[in-house]
Amino acid sequence: MRYEVEVKFHGDFIKVEGDRIVVGIKSKPEKGMANMELIKKLAKHFNVHPSQVKILSGLTSRKKIIEVINK
Repeated sequence: MRYEVEVKFHGDFIKVEGDRIVVGIKSKPEKGMANMELIKKLAKHFNVHPSQVKILSGLTSRKKIIEVINK
């Protein structure tokens, strides 16, 4: 399943609005730390392993397209 994700910094939340998800993260966008935190949060939210969450586009953007693979 694919979702549009918007990242907000200085927060710790997940808000789902249809196929759009807004995620608050605490990590700084340096050396991929923010993307790793995002993947871990979404994996926990969808109850899947982090390897089942992929960022398809927007690696350096606040707006991303992610895919959650349910096995």
